[in-house]
Amino acid sequence: MIVRSLADITETDRDVKAATWRSKRLVLAKEKVGFSLHETVMYAGTETHMWYANHIEAVLCIEGEAELTNAETGEKHHIVPGTMYLLDGHEHHIMRPITDIRTICVFNPPVTGREVHDDNGVYPLIVEEETTQEVSA
Repeated sequence: MIVRSLADITETDRDVKAATWRSKRLVLAKEKVGFSLHETVMYAGTETHMWYANHIEAVLCIEGEAELTNAETGEKHHIVPGTMYLLDGHEHHIMRPITDIRTICVFNPPVTGREVHDDNGVYPLIVEEETTQEVSA
């Protein structure tokens, strides 16, 4: 069983910061459970272009307000607490927070925690190396 709080991971390598967002990664690929779980805050007045070409992401807004644009179709969505969106088609998308927005995100395959968006907004697919542990008596 793993029990971990946001306070436990604040200012650790699981607390990843960028110019337009901060993501606290509670569950990562190294936990080997098939998904990663993050709390992500995106900052009011910013714009983040993303495209998860290698991952499926589900996002639940729990605080704040934003406009989400499907960059492929131009369709806009108003995101408020209780709204979920699922990027099941690897959609290029743009998030424009009106206020700071706090979300809970799930990625499959799981991220390692070392990913950063490239110039196209893509997270690279990084696979955790298998390690074996010796068990001593």
